Amino acid sequence: MPWLFSAGLAGALVLAFCGRVSAQQTPPDPGAAANIRQSQQYEQMLRGNPAFRAKRMQLECGTITDTELRASCEASFQAYGPTPTTTKSRH
Repeated sequence: MPWLFSAGLAGALVLAFCGRVSAQQTPPDPGAAANIRQSQQYEQMLRGNPAFRAKRMQLECGTITDTELRASCEASFQAYGPTPTTTKSRH
């Protein structure tokens, strides 16, 4: 019989704790939603605009002097599509 009392007490504590947790939840942060939208727009620009992607890659990876780290940085941009290489025309 004592196990029944213990199980009942444990169940009541779980229900009480879960009730408190759900009551303390706050509504979604509007700043978080804006951040998600901005991230999606940035990714859309990376995917759809090769010139933008090349510029961002230069800004973010151009100052990295370690060859492996720079290659890793540049490879992360390749996930959004091929980045055009700059070719110098000969005259």
